[in-house]
Amino acid sequence: MHKKLRLRNRADFSRVYRFGKSFANRQLVVYWSNKPDIERFRLGVSASKKIGNAVVRNRMRRMIKEIVRLHEAKIRDHVDIIFIVRKGAVGMEYQELEKSVLHALRKASLLKPSRP
Repeated sequence: MHKKLRLRNRADFSRVYRFGKSFANRQLVVYWSNKPDIERFRLGVSASKKIGNAVVRNRMRRMIKEIVRLHEAKIRDHVDIIFIVRKGAVGMEYQELEKSVLHALRKASLLKPSRP
């Protein structure tokens, strides 16, 4: 994932949490907020200590970032996105987590419309 596509600043996270919208399923919570002055989307991933030790948290972050990287052409532009990992996602295989991420993005209307 490119450095330009990362959401790292605490102020940006706070803005998305405070003024953004959210959707949740059993594995993930997704917050998003429109930001017209950026050309692409930016992504942040949060994994609490409640889900496991550092190895587990970093693995979940890496998997979600990889899923988003592979599907970045499908994601809307001009939006900041934050994924919060829930405990239900920890034991999942990659394909199951990919389905869950895409489901959350679809329900949040963050995917570009598909053209037939």
